[in-house]
Amino acid sequence: MNALFDMVPKSASVAIWAMVIASLLPLGFAALAKLLGGFALADNTHPREFLSNTTGAAARANAAQQNSYETLPVFLAAVLVAMLFFVPQSIVNNLACLYVIIRIAYGIAYIVNLPTFRSTLWMLSLACCLLLFYLAIRLSL
Repeated sequence: MNALFDMVPKSASVAIWAMVIASLLPLGFAALAKLLGGFALADNTHPREFLSNTTGAAARANAAQQNSYETLPVFLAAVLVAMLFFVPQSIVNNLACLYVIIRIAYGIAYIVNLPTFRSTLWMLSLACCLLLFYLAIRLSL
C-alpha cells in the first residue's frame, strides 16, 4: 500500500485536483443516468422529472449522483480544514485521492447493484473525511 501512496505527488495541487474531480463526479453519474435511461433532447425541459421516472441501472446512477452531492461538502470541508491546520500535505493528498477512488468505485457498485459492497465503500469514503478532520483536530491542540 505504501508503494501506491508513494506514487502520489506531495504538491497541494493534488488535493485541489481531487476536490475538482470529486465535484465533477455527480455530473458524471447524472450523465450516465441519462444515457442509461434513454434521455432525449425533449426530456431536457424537465430533466429531474425524467430521472425520477427511471428504473434499474439508470435510477441507481441517479441515486449515486444524489449521494455524491450529499457527501461532497463533507469531503471539501475536510480537505480544506486539514490543509488549514497544516496536516502534512502528503497525507492530505493520499486521503483525498483515496476518497475519489473509493467514490468512483462506490458509483460503479451502485450502478451494478452491489448494495453491501456499496455501503462498505460509502463508509470508507466517510472514514477518509473523518480522518482528515481528526488529524486537523490533533494538530490544533
